[in-house]
Amino acid sequence: MNTHLKTVKLTLKGKNPVTLDHLSVRGNNIRYYILPDSLNLETLLVEETPRVKPKKPTAGRPMGRGRGRGRGRGRGRGR
Repeated sequence: MNTHLKTVKLTLKGKNPVTLDHLSVRGNNIRYYILPDSLNLETLLVEETPRVKPKKPTAGRPMGRGRGRGRGRGRGRGR
């Protein structure tokens, strides 16, 4: 889950802290979150129903396994 942060103080090893207006962190780099106890989670958490993707029309094509062997594009490489 990617995370977008505002007003961040970034501290790198052996360097002075840097203040950033915005910072985006990719989800695979996040191990855990530490939230303050004073934060009221009941008011912040929103239960959201999962979105259902609309099904694509098949347009008369039969549903098969894979696309076959080349779909009639010639034999290739002069064979």
